[in-house]
Amino acid sequence: MNTPAYIFDVSKFTARIEQFFDLRQKTRFKLLYSIKALPIPSVLELMRPHVDGFSVSSLFEAKLAREVLGEEGSIHITSPGLRTDEIAEIREVCDYLSLNSLSQRARFFDPMLSKTSFGVRINPQLSFLDDDRYDPCRRFSKLGVPLEEIETLDGMSGLHFHTMFASGNVLPLKLTLEKIESRLGDQLKQLDWINIGGGYVFCDQSVFAEFEEIIRRLSDRYDLTVFFEPGRGIIGEAGELVTEVIDRFESEGKTIVVLDTTVIHHPEIFEYQKPPVIREAVDGEGWSCLLVGCSCKSGDLFGEYQFEQPLMVGSRISLTDVGAYSLVKASRFNGINLPSVYLRDANGRLELIKQYGYEDYTAHWD
Repeated sequence: MNTPAYIFDVSKFTARIEQFFDLRQKTRFKLLYSIKALPIPSVLELMRPHVDGFSVSSLFEAKLAREVLGEEGSIHITSPGLRTDEIAEIREVCDYLSLNSLSQRARFFDPMLSKTSFGVRINPQLSFLDDDRYDPCRRFSKLGVPLEEIETLDGMSGLHFHTMFASGNVLPLKLTLEKIESRLGDQLKQLDWINIGGGYVFCDQSVFAEFEEIIRRLSDRYDLTVFFEPGRGIIGEAGELVTEVIDRFESEGKTIVVLDTTVIHHPEIFEYQKPPVIREAVDGEGWSCLLVGCSCKSGDLFGEYQFEQPLMVGSRISLTDVGAYSLVKASRFNGINLPSVYLRDANGRLELIKQYGYEDYTAHWD
């Protein structure tokens, strides 16, 4: 296997999807995968039999979703960037359209379009995140109609909101729904569906049980179909980035280890200053080094780590839990090639599904 390489473990993401199997069978709960997290067609094909559809944020994502789904499954779209020259095709491809603003509603809502189920995305105006870069409910948010501005849901079939990022508990969801119910009350009964977005990762069975209770309550009290659209929650832990040491030297008393990858291959590390988890690293005492990327960006740093044994040129290490928002944001800055992409099956076998080369680099600029 050549490095750098992204490896996606099929067993891990299918296990995440199957976590919702009973809930989907026993309630009006529908699971969508948010393909913005990772839109590789081979991965989407593997997910297709296990989900109820895909959620998308653009025309290109919608067209890809439809190519994978065919006539089966549903596609949901919401975006602050709906374009007039694309809306007709979006309505043709997508089954559900959540309008992001009152302006979009005035321009794009057409009750005569029987194929499209229209909803409105709301901003519940209830923040749970300290970092505005993650917070859909930040001040002056572009994401959804402020809840206090919703006077009526007449003409709408559904309601959509998304407020969280990688939450391990459902308290934000509970509090958000309490506020929505307080504001809209029985108007919710005139709807067909509610989309509660994504942003939740269920690692604990007790938390999942709370989530199930919320879904049943929405379904029973308001007779709503409940859509849930995780991205990172399904694919995040399934991905790892394997990289190799290509240089090592000393700089002012610190050992610098250069990897054949870069933060440009996983931009969230640089954007949010979030050190990645290195599988081979150890806590506490150990041989210490600063892991850096191979681009000329001075901030191309992964962080300082400790290892049981010194890393040498040729040593390999793995960045874990990087399945989401990695390849979709990766670039070829400095002309550095993108990582290859592999799938790992249940028996541990690797299948190469994508390898990039010079032709891909030049085609990007032609």
